[in-house]
Amino acid sequence: MKPVDVSLAVMVAVIWGLAFVASRIALDEFSPALMTALRFAIAALPCLLVPRPKVSWPVLISISLTLFLGQFLAQAYGIAHGVPVGLTSVIVQSQALFTIAFAVITFRELPTPMQTIGIGVATAGLLMICGTVGFDFSVGAFAVLMISPISFAIGNLLLRQARDVPMFDLFAWLCLVPPLPLLALALVTDGPQATWHSLSHMSLTGLICMLGLGGVSTSIAYWLWGRLLRDYTAAQVVPFALLVPFVGAGASSIVFGETFGPLRLSGMIIVVFGIAVMLLSKHPRAVPKIA
Repeated sequence: MKPVDVSLAVMVAVIWGLAFVASRIALDEFSPALMTALRFAIAALPCLLVPRPKVSWPVLISISLTLFLGQFLAQAYGIAHGVPVGLTSVIVQSQALFTIAFAVITFRELPTPMQTIGIGVATAGLLMICGTVGFDFSVGAFAVLMISPISFAIGNLLLRQARDVPMFDLFAWLCLVPPLPLLALALVTDGPQATWHSLSHMSLTGLICMLGLGGVSTSIAYWLWGRLLRDYTAAQVVPFALLVPFVGAGASSIVFGETFGPLRLSGMIIVVFGIAVMLLSKHPRAVPKIA
């Protein structure tokens, strides 16, 4: 990779790591549904300038509901209900584990021996983290958070149906789907009065966080990531995502004073190590279907 593209990949990972911190700050003013709605309303603004990519509406909607709405709403809910930011950033990256597992079921792409080892290691780390649930946050919050990497993984596989289209245009239009259903959810769960109060009393800090989440973390960062994946192989680009949980955990420890017990910290490190083994190994091999 060219040095400038390496710098871009690192920058995207840093942006995504810091986005977890921005989400936690924004959730002091907005409910999970409203914050996620605002995030994508801002990120969808480029739709006014770019044409809809040549992807059918059913495909576009299904990708958006999983890759974006499901992933980020579950993240926001988990953080809002006490799951630490650093831990959340690690859990979300476990999407690599679920992506490979679902690819086996859907496309018969058997993992390589090294990927199988990585899956086993990451699973062991997740089980260690599960052993710490129920002390500083509820089992329910953790269960909802686990929807995020699962939804992320499904969206990754659905994204295969939208090849050969401009990445910026695609991600802009993907962001157009979530705002209305999320706003409706906010109105139902929070009530019209509370929703309007949050919007009308938005602080400068809240506005900056939302602009960062919508304009920078979602719109710009996803476009840069898509451009890198267009110009280089996934094996060259995807490992940079391993920086995200380290940035998220480090920033959370600085901003919120987040600390990790021995079992949870060990589990987080083991999960990231397992993901690294999966991502740095060769691509899975496809098994021909038997007629």
